[in-house]
Amino acid sequence: MPTLFPSTVSSEGCPNDSSNRCGSALTRSRLWRTIITAIWVLLIAVGASGCSTPRYLSSRSVRENPLAGTLKLMGAKGPQISERTWNTLNRFGLEDQYSADHHKCFAKIRETINTTADPELVYALSELCYVEGKKAERDGDLVDALSHYGMALTNSYDYLFSDDLQMTRNAFDPQFRDACDLYNESLEDTLRIMCREHHIEPGSTYTIKTPDREFIVRTEMHGKWKPEEFDRYEFVSDYDIQTLHNRHTTYGLGVPLIAVRKSASNDDPRERFYPDGLSYAVSAMMRCAPGHSDSRAGESPTCVLEFFDPLQANQIEIANQWVPLETDLTTPLAFFLDSPEFRERNLATEGLRDPDKSQERRGIYMLEPYDPNRIPVLMVHGLWSSPLTWMDMFNDLRSFPEIRERYQFWFYLYPTGQPFWISAAQLRSDLLATRKAFDAGHRDRAIDQMVLVGHSMGGLVSRLQTMDSGDEFWKIVSDQPADKLVGSEQDRVKLVSTLFFKPNESVRRVITIGTPHQGSNFANDYTRWLARKFINLPQMFVSTGQRLTRENPSFFHDTKLLTTANAIDSLAPKSPIFPVMMRAKKAPNVKYHNIVGIVEKRGFFAPHTRRGDGIVEYESSHMDDVESELIVEAEHTTIHMTGKAIFEVRRVLLEHLQQVDAEDRVAMRQQADANPTPVNATMR
Repeated sequence: MPTLFPSTVSSEGCPNDSSNRCGSALTRSRLWRTIITAIWVLLIAVGASGCSTPRYLSSRSVRENPLAGTLKLMGAKGPQISERTWNTLNRFGLEDQYSADHHKCFAKIRETINTTADPELVYALSELCYVEGKKAERDGDLVDALSHYGMALTNSYDYLFSDDLQMTRNAFDPQFRDACDLYNESLEDTLRIMCREHHIEPGSTYTIKTPDREFIVRTEMHGKWKPEEFDRYEFVSDYDIQTLHNRHTTYGLGVPLIAVRKSASNDDPRERFYPDGLSYAVSAMMRCAPGHSDSRAGESPTCVLEFFDPLQANQIEIANQWVPLETDLTTPLAFFLDSPEFRERNLATEGLRDPDKSQERRGIYMLEPYDPNRIPVLMVHGLWSSPLTWMDMFNDLRSFPEIRERYQFWFYLYPTGQPFWISAAQLRSDLLATRKAFDAGHRDRAIDQMVLVGHSMGGLVSRLQTMDSGDEFWKIVSDQPADKLVGSEQDRVKLVSTLFFKPNESVRRVITIGTPHQGSNFANDYTRWLARKFINLPQMFVSTGQRLTRENPSFFHDTKLLTTANAIDSLAPKSPIFPVMMRAKKAPNVKYHNIVGIVEKRGFFAPHTRRGDGIVEYESSHMDDVESELIVEAEHTTIHMTGKAIFEVRRVLLEHLQQVDAEDRVAMRQQADANPTPVNATMR
């Protein structure tokens, strides 16, 4: 869907007719192209509210398991042990015993391992236990399955970390990675059975009893979450990604999970910044008791089940070595995007057609726990859009460790049917509310290094956060002093705060993408007329303007901006707001970056337009006051989803970190110079 189709305004609600009924300035081909475009946009606008949104993931009929092929888990005769494990059994003379009685075979293997620390045999025991666990689960014996999964888990853990095997195991052997898979899959199967029997809560201790042993499992949480924050856990391996372009994973040890948050509590004002149905990426890891002899001798091992936040830790220390975590950042995000709660909130068409109705959904939203030490990146969508438009960029950016370690991503949802300067005023208010909720004492320095990223109209909303209005914006509507305005306090404050503002000192950098800095020539009388048919004027703003106009006759020289403007009007090239924005004073400590779309192959709807992205011409999207400008071959609606644009945003964020770190070093030197280390005095 298009995110921008600006036009001029007419109070009649039909096409202007300055020279003839249909506008003689249009050629016949351009006229037909415009009418077809208008009908196309109208059909989309009318039907969009009932259209089904894309699915972001689907359920697998069979869970993803890297052992499925090797062990023939889904075969008619499966599960079956691998050829290499059969060879190990044969080498130790255990092949017939395993076929006759696997319990006696396992006991014999444990006896042999206690006298001969052979990694091949340790691996074989782990694989054998896993296969027998699968057979027991297939037969419906969950207790026996859990016992075997536990033995597979502890033995694979020993294979990877036991001191006795340090000199003989080979990290270059494919068997080493197979041992990692055995550890991960036996842990996942253990967790699946535990989740059926218990509601797992970090901080609790569980006793798992099987016929031949007893497991003590203590749970711990490592992250910024509260242990009681989650409602349930889902397994990443149960789902397939559908819509997001890339799936970002890391390979190591652990089970990637989807942690679904509980419904928000109204007691904490910060909860309104977290959307309902939010889910986080979590990796579960089980540490077994030191040493391998206890677990093989049939004694009760004590294990620690740990839940890690992969945004904060992608490796952990085990047995004096750093071990990478198995993680998946994308599937939990897709799970949230596919949730009913998000689908209800993601009403881009409502925000366009009925700005007043969608005001209650307006606000800044966080998809990660607030972190006082990470710099916020606030993403602002464009017209007829929502935060959903940023998900590919968000997903890709946080796949880079250097980005996710230093940045946190916020998203702004606002009614796009209203003039963008109203949205800018509301964003100023919402940023203040966010600061008050999370850092009322202004102690979190990272917030004061904020970066705004705006697409299309969102770029205008973002740049307005960094401007000093003076009285330039007020002069658009009146030559009279603002303090002479008559009306209720509420009406006067609402209007004055929209047209008088100062830069937000927390914003240090702005990235605009496909932004019509001087409007768009895609506007014409027909699209303006069309917009009037399906966009309801923002009544909260219009009614204020109408009251002030009645109470202040001859005070305003331009009342259209106060009483009839919607988002389409505000984006017209002839809108008086653009010249004022171009010459307005900018905050001196803010840096700007720009990404511009260029479509080389013109489509049917814009075969004769000048160079641009099909909606915004290059002359309008180009800016001279920027630190950098990148041209990307992409259409207006997809430019911010392209790899080039996303990588450019990454480059700018890394450049921002260099500046922030350099300023910190200077501040530290200045502080050291002001407070020199005293020379030790002679003791008396």
